[in-house]
Amino acid sequence: MFNRAVSRLSRKRPPSDIHDSDGSSSSSHQSLKSTAKWAASLENLLEDPEGVKRFREFLKKEFSEENVLFWLACEDFKKMQDKTQNHSRYPGFMCMQEKAKEIYMTFLSSKASSQVNVEGQSRLNEKILEEPHPLMFQKLQDQIFNLMKYDSYSRFLKSDLFLKHKRTEEEEEDSPDAQTAAKRASRIYNT
Repeated sequence: MFNRAVSRLSRKRPPSDIHDSDGSSSSSHQSLKSTAKWAASLENLLEDPEGVKRFREFLKKEFSEENVLFWLACEDFKKMQDKTQNHSRYPGFMCMQEKAKEIYMTFLSSKASSQVNVEGQSRLNEKILEEPHPLMFQKLQDQIFNLMKYDSYSRFLKSDLFLKHKRTEEEEEDSPDAQTAAKRASRIYNT
């Protein structure tokens, strides 16, 4: 069941919707009550670019941002199609083998700059990179997802960062402008 949920997540959104490459805020595009969706499940949180941004902020403070970064990198990796094609004609484009090596060196190697703590990590070596496939990191990604779900995520929902964002949403919803706009929209769509 868990694998279906994770694979469902990977089909729903392109990598560009997961995180902002320039770090810019996307809060102007977010709908009200996003915190209610985030609180419903970690899956909902990870589907929302603003949710990912807030969760990353929280994990940075907890010194465990590498977990969500690894999870996001695996989601991007699963969407890759080409294993071996030479991409010299497309500067900046990585083939699957290069991306697999980047994930391994960044998160899984004993010398990784942002090493994640997963079971069986000691058995991983660079030989797995010789024949990459989209689901090669799936078990490790599932471990990190569960670690976040049962550890970091519950603390995030109790954090000042989350609660402050929730209060801001509630204040915006209760503002006279928001109520007037809602009434106008209701009249427009109910006529």
